[in-house]
Amino acid sequence: MRGLTHWLRICKTLPMRYSGPVEYADERKIRTRNKCYYRALHWPIWIWVFFLTPGPLTFGLFAHGFSLINSVWLAAVLIGTGIALLCGQMPGCEPKPYILRFDEDRPNPLYRRICYTFAWNAVLNFALLNLAGLVWATITGTWVMKQLYQYAYLPLCTLILLLGLLGLLPRVGLSTKDEGTERRYFYGSVWSVTIAQTLLLILWKLMPHPLAATQSGSAIKLMFYAGTLAAMGYAAWSGKLPRTRPILPGEIMVD
Repeated sequence: MRGLTHWLRICKTLPMRYSGPVEYADERKIRTRNKCYYRALHWPIWIWVFFLTPGPLTFGLFAHGFSLINSVWLAAVLIGTGIALLCGQMPGCEPKPYILRFDEDRPNPLYRRICYTFAWNAVLNFALLNLAGLVWATITGTWVMKQLYQYAYLPLCTLILLLGLLGLLPRVGLSTKDEGTERRYFYGSVWSVTIAQTLLLILWKLMPHPLAATQSGSAIKLMFYAGTLAAMGYAAWSGKLPRTRPILPGEIMVD
C-alpha cells in the first residue's frame, strides 16, 4: 500500500503531456454568486452519486427493478443531500463559488473532498467491474457480474475511499491549487464512463436474449463499451469535451 501511495503522489506531481487548446484563469469571468437554478441543478448529480454507493444494491436495481430497500435508501439520500443543499455543503450547491481562481492555493473544504471521493467511486468502480465482467464473459462464456458486485465491489470501494482520504485522487487534495488541471481528469472520466455505461445499458436492453447470453454477444458489448471508453477518453485528453481543457494561470507582463 505504501508503494501504491508513493506512486500516486508522483503521478499527481508530473505534468500531463498536452498539446491541445487551453484556457487562462485571468480570462475567465468571475462569478460571485450561484443562482438558485444553478444550485438546484447540481442536486440530482449528488443524489445519483450517493444513491449508487451501495454497489450490490444498485446491481439488484438494474437486474430486477426497484425494491423496498432501494426506496428506503433513495429516501435517505434525498434527505441527506437535501440538507447539504440547503446548507451549501455540496460542490455547485454553495451560495457562492468556493473556487474563484483555478490556480489559487486555498484549503479544500471537507465537503468537497468527501463528495468528489464518492463521485470517483461511482465513476471508477462500476466502470472497472463492468469491464472485468465483459472480458470474463467474452473469454469463458460465463456471466459472473453478480459475483463481481457481491465480492469485488466493496474492496474496490474501500480502496478508492482510502485514496480519497489520503488526498491522492484529483479534486480531493488538501489544496485547490491544481484545480485547473485536476478538473479535466474528473470531467473527462465522467464523460467517458457515463456515455459508455449508457451505451452498454442500451445494448443490454435491446440485444436479443439468445445472442446476449453467448460469447459473441458479450464480445459485441465489450467492443462497443471499451471502444467508447477509449474514444471519449481521447476526446477528453484532447480538450474537445466540456470542462476538459486545462486552465493555466496566465502570463505576467513585466515592463
